[in-house]
Amino acid sequence: MNTEEVSKTQFKAKALEFFRQVEASGKHVIVTDNGRPAIEVRRYKADERTPLERLRGSVIELIDPFEPVGEDDWEALS
Repeated sequence: MNTEEVSKTQFKAKALEFFRQVEASGKHVIVTDNGRPAIEVRRYKADERTPLERLRGSVIELIDPFEPVGEDDWEALS
């Protein structure tokens, strides 16, 4: 993958130029803040899959899917 790193200051001064570069070449631009990566600018790629196709293969474990679930079983409530 082609990437280029620029500081926030450099990006601010030439943002439109970087956008055009990304569009034309597909090269990614990493914007850094104090030397650390903060933002990645890359060409948009539409996901043509249907929602069900995107979910396919995402279930890790399926145990008794028709059994009732109690409040104590939800990790999010902890």
